[in-house]
Amino acid sequence: MARGKLRIYLGAAPGVGKTYSMLSEAHRRVERGTDAVVAFVEHHGRPRTEVMLHGLEQIQRRELEYRGTVFTEMDVDAVLERKPAVALVDELAHTNVPGSRNGKRWQDIEELLEAGIDVISTVNIQHLESLGDVVDSITGVRQRETVPDEIVRRADQIELVDMSPQAIRRRMAHGNIYQPDKVDAALSNYFRPGNLTALRELALLWVADRVDEYLQEYRAEHSIRSTWQARERIVVGLTGGPEGRTLIRRAARMAAKGSGSEVLAVYIARSDGLTSASPKELAVQRTLVEDLGGTFHHVIGDDIPSALLEFARGVNATQIVLGSSRRKAWQYIFGPGVGATVARDSGPDLDVHIVTHEEVAKGRGLPVARGARLGRARIIAGWLVGVVGPALLSLLLTSIANGPGLANDVLLFLFLTVAAALLGGQLPALASAAVGSLLLNFYFTPPTHTLTVSDPKNIVAIVIFFAVAVAVASVVDLAARRTQQAARLRAESEILSFLAGSVLRGATTLNALLERVRETFGMDTVALLERTSDVDPWTCAGRAGGTEAGKPLLRPEDADVDMPVGDHMALALTGRVLPAEDRRVLAAFAAQAAVVLDRQRLVGEAERARELAEGNRIRTALLAAVSHDLRTPLASIKASVTSLRSDDVAWSEEDEAELLAGIEAGADRLDHLVGNLLDMSRLQTGTVTPLIREIDLDEVVPMALGGVPEGSVTLDIPEELPIVAVDPGLLERSVANLVENAVKYSPDGESVLVAASALGDRVELRIADRGPGVPDSAKDRIFEPFQRYGDAPRGAGVGLGLAVARGFAEAMGGTLAAEDTPGGGMTMVLTLRAAPGRPPVRPDLPAQATT
Repeated sequence: MARGKLRIYLGAAPGVGKTYSMLSEAHRRVERGTDAVVAFVEHHGRPRTEVMLHGLEQIQRRELEYRGTVFTEMDVDAVLERKPAVALVDELAHTNVPGSRNGKRWQDIEELLEAGIDVISTVNIQHLESLGDVVDSITGVRQRETVPDEIVRRADQIELVDMSPQAIRRRMAHGNIYQPDKVDAALSNYFRPGNLTALRELALLWVADRVDEYLQEYRAEHSIRSTWQARERIVVGLTGGPEGRTLIRRAARMAAKGSGSEVLAVYIARSDGLTSASPKELAVQRTLVEDLGGTFHHVIGDDIPSALLEFARGVNATQIVLGSSRRKAWQYIFGPGVGATVARDSGPDLDVHIVTHEEVAKGRGLPVARGARLGRARIIAGWLVGVVGPALLSLLLTSIANGPGLANDVLLFLFLTVAAALLGGQLPALASAAVGSLLLNFYFTPPTHTLTVSDPKNIVAIVIFFAVAVAVASVVDLAARRTQQAARLRAESEILSFLAGSVLRGATTLNALLERVRETFGMDTVALLERTSDVDPWTCAGRAGGTEAGKPLLRPEDADVDMPVGDHMALALTGRVLPAEDRRVLAAFAAQAAVVLDRQRLVGEAERARELAEGNRIRTALLAAVSHDLRTPLASIKASVTSLRSDDVAWSEEDEAELLAGIEAGADRLDHLVGNLLDMSRLQTGTVTPLIREIDLDEVVPMALGGVPEGSVTLDIPEELPIVAVDPGLLERSVANLVENAVKYSPDGESVLVAASALGDRVELRIADRGPGVPDSAKDRIFEPFQRYGDAPRGAGVGLGLAVARGFAEAMGGTLAAEDTPGGGMTMVLTLRAAPGRPPVRPDLPAQATT
């Protein structure tokens, strides 16, 4: 039985019309004669959506009781028994009531698809599992109901239901999405224009990526090699040289000129071992391209121009950015270079940009080769020069009447032998010496055209030529080997130095280190495997790269290369077999990987220990607060209530009023203490979610002065003060705590000054008192929880006021610091963000008031 097809209507937020579009599609299909039923659709009381259900067959829902309440869910069995051609199932990410057939609705849908039933469903972008953190940071709301991205990506059709934020808010205001009593709260919280715009962008980008996947699949299925310029993709070819930073910045500027452009930096390394680029420079360039919004790619290929073009066409690139060659003029005799070759072979669908830089024509330096091996091209060239070269030279010399003489002939043949040694090493040079000796004897030593030598002097000349050729070839080959070995050691030392430095600084994570191993040795997969004992199975502590044939790397025996690290850990690599000389560097990498893994675990354990210690400290302080500070107002309330209930004393009205006032004061004090404890608990658990809106400071600050005696505070808030972007509730609590703290420590008769001023794009609120002040060494400690400086005889709290005030200030994007008040005392400076582009609103209260 063929699997059913899944169609998903994707939206940026509730209310964009996903369910309405799904029902409209169902009506169209029914009109065409398709057997379509409504398996589960929730209209949420929206009349227009409810009307669309008319005329469609609906499957009876299943009722489930959970915690004394009856819920309805989709009846999967009933749908399977009915077996329609198309089933409409709303809310793909919905979590089913406990006791249902499956835990999630997308699992119900999978059953319908397996039964051959086509399904049409809906989902919002915030319910995708991979976007949970992003949506949380944008909206401040953590989505509990999510669906794996792979479920949505596997859909046969994904249709974006788009609507502008202004249109969604209008629909909301008209009551087309939520009930009227919920509209104001929704518009000021989740459905703010900024939230809707960000969610819309997320939805558009996600669908665009899915379109790219469809396009790549189509091009692969139809073997389309040419570039389709759907959008600009700029590939930057890197060599690992210092010019790479210039190329990346140039490509980023080109991408910035077009909306939706991408920058892909690619480094192509040869497959025969350690890369020739500086690891430190490549790391810098990787960081730079990622900071500019691009991606970094590492590709293995011996033919660099072909590999670069293959990569560019594979990602459907439209432009390639390369740097001008660093070769000197004479070095072009070895070939046209990468830039010229890529420009020649790119075809009409790829634009190639050659960018100049400061390293042009300064030379490429010595190649960092592996071991003493030369490339295949150089070896072939050495054999051609050593064997074919003497033959061609013989033809040339014999065609010249009265040639240059035997001595010069010997020097010319010796030159070819040296050239063969430089290009191909010792074997081509020895062959050149042998061939040259035979040709000298046959063509240029009397009697010619025979291998007989009549003159003993010529015999000595040929023998000396052969000996000198062999000696020169050996010396040249040895020098080349030593140069290559020195270059290799330089590469190894640079890699190890950079590796050790980054690991010791703690700047390298395990995955980043494994990725560096993969890039350095040109491997497909690198994994760090470990086990607790010799009989336990291996587990993967970290990996980089893909998997071989889609199978995970589970044992060191399955890898092409494995490097033991201790008794129960191994570094496993797949891709090719490494030569013995590479294992020394690999062993260093393996040891460092074990160190990084241990450090990460120790850091995690230290963080958990720190959290436990902090929790214990707060619990201990809380118990102390409950046992002392909270008991004080409770004791006062208890004593007053006991006195009022006593039948032995006849209290006058004044006495009763005084006792009731004491009860009220104790209750207020208790409420204040409990409020600070709860606020501190919210800050410690990270559950403070500020609702930022633009408001005038005069609307908030006077409301924060209700808990202090009248006449104890002087306000100085200028009329021209800019509007601030804050959470009014959090700001009021912060200012109230600061003012109460200042009044508590101010001498009798001295008022606390609350003044505000604008400073650039910030607004400063200063609360100044004339109290004893705090030394500089203690200014930071006073903001810690359960800290009270000095004896604090008039203290009425548990030392949380300033900690809560700073926590709320930072949650709103502001700061809180303590300064000395000129003339004595302490000033709390609360810095807030000014609303961009908004003129100040004239306050209703006077600029200066005394409360």
